[in-house]
Amino acid sequence: MTQALPVPSPVAVATAASRRFLPLLPLLPVLPVLALVATLTLPVSGEGGGTVADAVSGLVVLGCALRLVRDRRRPLSRTAAVVFGLPVVGLALATAGAASAGAGAAGLVRYLQIFVLVPAAVMLLVRDRRDARLVAWSLVGLAGWQGALGVHQYVTGTGASYRGEMIRAVGTFGSTDIMGMAAVVSFGLVCALGIALGSGSARQRAVAALCALALLLPLALSFSRGAWIATAVTCGVQVVLAGLRRAVRVFAAVGATAVVLVGGFGVGTAMLQERIGSITQVADAPDQSVTDRYTMWTAAVDMWRDRPLTGVGLKGFPDHRDGHASLALSSGSDTDGAGAGFRRQPLLSPHNMYLLVLSEQGLLGLLALAGSWLALLVGGLRRLLSARRSPEGADCALIACGLLLWQLVDFVYADIGGPSTVLTALVLGLAAWWALAAEGAGER
Repeated sequence: MTQALPVPSPVAVATAASRRFLPLLPLLPVLPVLALVATLTLPVSGEGGGTVADAVSGLVVLGCALRLVRDRRRPLSRTAAVVFGLPVVGLALATAGAASAGAGAAGLVRYLQIFVLVPAAVMLLVRDRRDARLVAWSLVGLAGWQGALGVHQYVTGTGASYRGEMIRAVGTFGSTDIMGMAAVVSFGLVCALGIALGSGSARQRAVAALCALALLLPLALSFSRGAWIATAVTCGVQVVLAGLRRAVRVFAAVGATAVVLVGGFGVGTAMLQERIGSITQVADAPDQSVTDRYTMWTAAVDMWRDRPLTGVGLKGFPDHRDGHASLALSSGSDTDGAGAGFRRQPLLSPHNMYLLVLSEQGLLGLLALAGSWLALLVGGLRRLLSARRSPEGADCALIACGLLLWQLVDFVYADIGGPSTVLTALVLGLAAWWALAAEGAGER
């Protein structure tokens, strides 16, 4: 006679399931931040307006607010409140001076999202170094995914148009946001290099170093001069801060890789050399994109001179552009390829974040917004120098400060706009966590 098997009780089943998912509970607070990164793996329509990433960024802020209410704790320290409150002052004045209430309100919401609300939420949701490393690896994974798509686009001729050929690597961002993949790959490269220069296990550092080297190829194929410059500056600073001896080895490895990729395999040799050479061609026969950029920079400065303190108002640059730009400015830039048809994109910003803020928000707005970024950079570097005495936090320091430095350098050649802009908010939040969090918060 067979013996009946005992049937587990519902309580026992629930207990076993809870034990299985118990290790995941510590990750719950940072999961919204990881979800925000994951949304950027999805294709972008290119029609403008809100994106999935924008919606998830709102959920990140909401989740942070609910967590603060549940824990009944003070949301921000006094220093953090001042740093995040500074931009609000300039934004309020610029909104009041906007040409239309609708445009001013739309600009205010966007600026608050990118520079105040989402960064503050990320700072509070990233609790310790384990969370920061998890976010960094997620950025490396995102960069690897977008970079692989970009290389495939270059090889198969299915990318965005560049000099009449569909070879520009843009990932899932399409031809209307050609800077999107370049920014994502750059962020991943900076994170990978920070991990490789840290004090983790030898295996982890080796994997991170290989990821950083692999991401050089899609970054080159993005043909984004601004991203190249920002990445070169940031990685150079990261390597030097990690130690001069290590800097020599890293620079030698990067140089050897560049020689193999460009010299040995001939990866985009002619076009890459032409693109790199165009960086310095400002006065001597510059291409039209360089001419347009410097023309819009001049127009932005002229707008500021008209209203030096408060600027022309949020979203006011397009309305005042033609009245201040010279005839050298073209009507727009052509975009084509990567799954989209030919389109003429109007030039609605100076492609320089500092000049955009200066023209629309005036000197008061620029001092407030750039002052908050400078405070994050100074605070982050101060903690980085102290972290060098304790190698446990060196990787987090290099990642947070590196990401912020990359963004600040890239702002010389770009401004906010496009689906990848939410990553700017994440970068500022991660930098704020490192620079402004309580000393004990980042020790775990």
